[in-house]
Amino acid sequence: MTTSDSVRVSLIAPIYNEYENLPDLVAKVESVMSAQPDTWEFVCVDDGSRDGSDKLLTELAVSRPWLKPYFLRRNYGQSTAMQAGFDAARGDILVTIDGDMQNDPADIPRLLKMLDERPEIDIISGWRKNRQDKALMRKFPSKIANRLISSVTGVRLHDYGCSLKLYRREAVRFVKIYGELHRFIPALAHEYGAKVMETEVNHFPRTKGVSKYGIDRTIRVLLDLMWVKFMLRFLHRPMHAFGGIGAAMFFPGILILFYLAAIKLFGHADIGGRPLLQMGVMLTLMGTNFIGMGILGEMLTRIWHEPGGKAQYLLREPPGKRE
Repeated sequence: MTTSDSVRVSLIAPIYNEYENLPDLVAKVESVMSAQPDTWEFVCVDDGSRDGSDKLLTELAVSRPWLKPYFLRRNYGQSTAMQAGFDAARGDILVTIDGDMQNDPADIPRLLKMLDERPEIDIISGWRKNRQDKALMRKFPSKIANRLISSVTGVRLHDYGCSLKLYRREAVRFVKIYGELHRFIPALAHEYGAKVMETEVNHFPRTKGVSKYGIDRTIRVLLDLMWVKFMLRFLHRPMHAFGGIGAAMFFPGILILFYLAAIKLFGHADIGGRPLLQMGVMLTLMGTNFIGMGILGEMLTRIWHEPGGKAQYLLREPPGKRE
């Protein structure tokens, strides 16, 4: 059992209404990790469960000093629960795992060994190659989503949705997750220079409890993907995003207004009732608004990064130091 303040490995599991699975999960983690030489802890974040999972966690933790339960005041969602686990964890290596017993804790020692043998790697992402979900409505949308996310982010993984992942603490130090962003952590960390690899892991069918998956989650993931794309490409240059859209509207609008002004002044044409006039005014005003948003974005970026703010770059350790 781990009683030392120094912890090398922190396992993190968001828990939501998993009363039936919790005893098996805790027992399996204990069986696997107790055989490891590393000091470790198991951080379970109850995400506002209503089935008694919070009380069961409290009871299980009484005789298990390595089990660290945390309780959110309400159901915030998996990403927030996982962020709470990251904040609470003390280990140098963070291992995320689902609380539904579909991930296999027995994979963790192998992944830890891989991470030790590959000091240049910061994140190992699990790939449920032989996925055991029976519902086609989970497999097919997931396959499409993984290809789309890989294409948009440039970090090509077969299985973004697999919760079993290993992170070096420094790799996710500056990553904050909201909404459904927990599945995008490898892509977000890659933006800060993290090196990501993928490996096959076991996957089991759910035998207890009720799945929390719904088609609405797919929609939320797509919306978050739009935000991730914007953040990865334009976080440090918002003017390129808003200014580009603004210019595409402003200059055609100005040309339309100049054209109408010319035929009014030199051709004495009546332009007051022309739809082209309304279009020119609309494009010019919308373009101006977008350019203004770009300028405000640039100002906010500088306020964020300059004195007292956050540096726009990160330094890394010299080559070979990690070994």
